[in-house]
Amino acid sequence: MNNTLFSVSIYDDNKIIGYGRIIGDKTIFLYIQDIMVIPEYQGQKVGTKIMNELLTKVDEYKKVNPNIRTYLGASKGKEKFYEKFGFKTRPSVDLGEGMVLF
Repeated sequence: MNNTLFSVSIYDDNKIIGYGRIIGDKTIFLYIQDIMVIPEYQGQKVGTKIMNELLTKVDEYKKVNPNIRTYLGASKGKEKFYEKFGFKTRPSVDLGEGMVLF
């Protein structure tokens, strides 16, 4: 957690139900890491809220360097979720798709 640049936590009352963070150097690359939503809250737009907040922060970094790259590693089968946010796939048969946002 020491290398976290920005993080988002979503709660239902006092229970954490979703989390995501950005790591990186703020200059050349950013990496969206650890997008997690507990199963009973999946399909309720919690992950979408997390991604929207993270991408708002990415946009702030892009104001400083429009060429900064944002990466993530999608879990196998979750690629379509990230494609909705503009991520493109880089095929990897074993681990799921590596993805990048230009």
